[in-house]
Amino acid sequence: MTQGTAPDKVKAGTKSDVGTAAKETLEDYTLRFAPRGYRKWSTGVVAISALGGIAYLADFAIGANIGIAYGTTNALLGILVFAVVIFATGLPLAYYAARYNLDLDLITRGSGFGYYGSVVTNVIFATFTFIFFALEGSIMAQGLQLGLRLPLWLGYALSTLIIFPLVVYGMSLLSKLQLWTTPLWLVLMVAPFAYLLVSHPESVNTFFAYQGENGAGGTNLGSVMLAAGVCLSLIAQIAEQIDYLRFMPPRTPENSRRWWTATLLAGPGWVIFGAIKQIVGMFLAVYIIANIADGADVANQPVHQFLEIYRDIMPGWAALTLAVILVVISQIKINVTNAYSGSLAWTNSFTRVTKYYPGRLVFLGVNLLIALVLMEANMFEFLNTILGFYANCGMAWVVVVASDIVFNKYLLKISPKKPEFRRGMLYAINPVGFGSMLIAAGVSVVDFFGGLGPALRPFSPLVAIVLGLVLPPILALATKGRYYLRRTDDGIELPMYDEHGNPSGAVLGCHVCGQEFERPDVVACAAHTAQVCSLCLSTDKTGEHVLPAT
Repeated sequence: MTQGTAPDKVKAGTKSDVGTAAKETLEDYTLRFAPRGYRKWSTGVVAISALGGIAYLADFAIGANIGIAYGTTNALLGILVFAVVIFATGLPLAYYAARYNLDLDLITRGSGFGYYGSVVTNVIFATFTFIFFALEGSIMAQGLQLGLRLPLWLGYALSTLIIFPLVVYGMSLLSKLQLWTTPLWLVLMVAPFAYLLVSHPESVNTFFAYQGENGAGGTNLGSVMLAAGVCLSLIAQIAEQIDYLRFMPPRTPENSRRWWTATLLAGPGWVIFGAIKQIVGMFLAVYIIANIADGADVANQPVHQFLEIYRDIMPGWAALTLAVILVVISQIKINVTNAYSGSLAWTNSFTRVTKYYPGRLVFLGVNLLIALVLMEANMFEFLNTILGFYANCGMAWVVVVASDIVFNKYLLKISPKKPEFRRGMLYAINPVGFGSMLIAAGVSVVDFFGGLGPALRPFSPLVAIVLGLVLPPILALATKGRYYLRRTDDGIELPMYDEHGNPSGAVLGCHVCGQEFERPDVVACAAHTAQVCSLCLSTDKTGEHVLPAT
């Protein structure tokens, strides 16, 4: 190969796209791993920023809904199932993200899906972000209606528009926002629950005795799994945690304990806080149903849950003010994360399919618009059905990736242990993960709609989990792992990792766009004796820079 320049049309188009993508403060490493030179935050700041994103009040609504539908005992057992599954599947994903500084899409590419195969999982994740943005925005609109007398349609619009400017500058602004708002949020959320436990201890017995709105909530495995299925719709939350965890500093012998603590708490550990919030939401709902006239009509609405408790503690005007403040803070904290992660997912998929990079802010607007349409359509009324259906697709994706990491990478050693995400290094589609997810999601969705019979219908989450766990190793063995790597050598002699196993911080230039990138982000160019960055490869419409298969 000889040194030279790319054809003008390829070089010009790629250069423009890469120039846009490389604007760090706006694009926040949408299409690539987060380089060491940008990751200046401590383990504690990253963890608090990631956990700040779970301030949402949807957990209170979910807990209330499943408690009202299935009774306290079934709901509690469902939450337990949810917590165990989320923690077990989230642990390997969080580790990979923090260790190799990749978002979940980049991890998915090399964990059984292939370069284009993970596009479908990106769409699943993007769907998660706008569904939950709409849910959280609906809760915020309820608070604005209650406190400021704003009509719901206007509240929906305001709760959407206020998020856009907060998400423009990515992690650099989001980390500050989450740090500043967390102390006040904690006080406002914990105080009502603590007050009830101290001043109304009888509410605990009422809570455990509650059997649902129809009084038939005796312990039942089917009801437990239906409740778990609604909760498990949150399984894709690990992808949002990872969008923060990818900015973890390198792990060294000096910070190893802090690094692991932050990774566990901010990664799979989010589910501990989520489960607690669901239980509290259920507890508040039962209290309101038992003690407030017409309480059943608003028991599943978080703003009313907190308002009724605040009214026991302070004057009505102060109670209303604090309830609205809590709702607004909570919803802003989570919806900046939903909007941010959704913009990353949409942009990543679009660029891979079209070879054109429009900029993350374009898809930030798209994600917010879809969420606003859902809010105006009053999706809050169909919450259990929407979340129960979505859970099957989300679980199939996350469980399959976790299974590939645990079984195929570490136990069977069929899948390459080190992650790979660059175009040319991966096959377009790997049937191991892609096929496993389609089968697991398809069968579980059929079961969710009763296609496998009424007896199995409540167990659609279990179907997705079991198939997602067992299919990847079966298909990996059947294909002998041949579809993981299109080639094993990226043509660059510099080592990819440092002495501690962290991605190397060595900087190399890309001959196409003329910018510098860290070692894990470049490969040798097929057309020239030089390196090309993953961004230029993503937008190379002719494929001339892509290395051939070996």
